[in-house]
Amino acid sequence: MKVWIDGAIVNASEARVSVLDHGLLYGDGIFEGIRAYARGAFRLDDHLARLVTSAKAIALTLPHAVEAIREIVLDTLRALGRDDAYVRLVVTRGEGALGVDPTTCPTPRLFCLAAEAQIYPPEKLARGLEMVTVSWRRPALDAVDPRVKSLNYLNNAMAKLEARRQGADEALILNSGGTIAEASVANVFVLRGRTLATPPPTDGALDGLTRRSVFELAPGLGLIASERSLSRVDLLGADEVFLTGTGAGIVPVRSLDGQPIGAGEPGPGFAKIRAAFLAMTKTHGVPF
Repeated sequence: MKVWIDGAIVNASEARVSVLDHGLLYGDGIFEGIRAYARGAFRLDDHLARLVTSAKAIALTLPHAVEAIREIVLDTLRALGRDDAYVRLVVTRGEGALGVDPTTCPTPRLFCLAAEAQIYPPEKLARGLEMVTVSWRRPALDAVDPRVKSLNYLNNAMAKLEARRQGADEALILNSGGTIAEASVANVFVLRGRTLATPPPTDGALDGLTRRSVFELAPGLGLIASERSLSRVDLLGADEVFLTGTGAGIVPVRSLDGQPIGAGEPGPGFAKIRAAFLAMTKTHGVPF
């Protein structure tokens, strides 16, 4: 792993952040997860645009211009030297006094990590994930807006932990109204016939960029994609279910709460969408 921090690229073991950084103490910061395919940073400019929006949403001043941040990402990827990689770009409020007051932090902090991309083992991708509905609920929009990629991921982490303790691969998170928000770190799609559906951000879903890519690809694949509220029953009655996320890409789901989805294995719809997405990664990357 390589890390850009304080103007230099170092190994992860050499990177240092103060224990007084409010990103560490209070989760006061934002991030972007970015994938690189075939030496291209996929949808990098879209990620940076979302970073800017997240910064505005929490009144955080980015410590570098967007063009400079773009070069930081590309330089870190070059230093890693892999064709495929995962990047975590983080901006914290910076070092400040003990206490939650952000005004004690005069200088925001940015660092960028690049590492080998590996989320699920190949056998899981071939077989499909086992998912369970967890007891943790997605916070309301007026508490933590899911469109802001903040460092407050305790809800996601506890949902993942509950799923893993039940022997499952992934968590299905509902909102307070009982409809689906998303998985622990991925959007959820339901395919039935030629119709694709995924929860809207108003139900607690991140406006993911892989999610956005599926919407862009759907018409060319003869599919009709839409946002709408979904329940567990929609997943159990679907022909196919898959997850989308920057790190994982597009991943099939084989079961929910011990019940098979469709044929209980990755289906032809998933295969078609994933193939189109992988082709897209070759044309929508910023070379490094």
